[in-house]
Amino acid sequence: MAVFAPSPQLTVTVEVLDDAPDIHIHAGGQGVWVSRMIESLGVDVVLCAALGGETGQVLRHLVDVRLKARDVTARNGAYVHDRRDGVRDPLVVMPADPLSRHELDDLYEMTLVEGLNAGVAVLSGPAEGDEPVPDSVYERLAKDLGGNGCQVVVDLSGGRLAAALEGGPTVVKVSHEELVSDGLAESDSLPDLVAACERMAGSGARAVVVSRAAEATLAMVDGGFALVSAPKMSTVDTRGGGDSMTAGLAAALAQGKSLEDAVKLGAAAGAVNVMRHGLGSGSGDVVRELVGRVRLERWEGDR
Repeated sequence: MAVFAPSPQLTVTVEVLDDAPDIHIHAGGQGVWVSRMIESLGVDVVLCAALGGETGQVLRHLVDVRLKARDVTARNGAYVHDRRDGVRDPLVVMPADPLSRHELDDLYEMTLVEGLNAGVAVLSGPAEGDEPVPDSVYERLAKDLGGNGCQVVVDLSGGRLAAALEGGPTVVKVSHEELVSDGLAESDSLPDLVAACERMAGSGARAVVVSRAAEATLAMVDGGFALVSAPKMSTVDTRGGGDSMTAGLAAALAQGKSLEDAVKLGAAAGAVNVMRHGLGSGSGDVVRELVGRVRLERWEGDR
């Protein structure tokens, strides 16, 4: 499995341990979190990324999955969060620098080779507000990978999602909030979300998966719709649940499972993530145990 992560992020989180500050330093960003969960589900994964600046030097030592990195002059982004009161309070955010043309070309070629070798690729985005690569990269990767036999999973929003759809991905994962804010759905009602899925499927996607926070996930698979309900878990941190769902979807495809089974594994992975500290974390054994408890109900409501 190849995961495209143009610019991973250095994360620093301050918590409390025995009434004293407890500082955690990790590699983060959507691609890192997705890769971590994919690996926990028993699938070999390679993270394709650009690393540069002091933050990039530190990230090279912190990434805990197989890494193929292009050394660049552009700095990776970073943040410092204070969670001593139980909620995340952003203290400092440093955005990632944009890659140069040659750096981008090298990262693109590296990702293309790894994706074609793996047969399944996930296209992830940078941190919110960062623009290390142009949106057009996502269209090119989706088109070049998918056109040469690689199954492409995208979890993007805004201009990046629009570009990726032009490339014709295999699976699209998106949240209902993103569909509404991007103007792809008129509201978060099921009929409007269904209509948005049908429009996105026009790009050639065989499956569109829409997470809906605490509500059942909406899945469009080969033209049919279903509501997917995972077991309810006590929530520790909701961040990263969607990324774990994406990881489950992609891991199932890499294991040769059906799209329906991929949706179930994704729902189970997302459910496990929210009950843990640490984004993109979760035991593969627990995820597999929960898959049998995921319920998929066909939906044929009013359009």
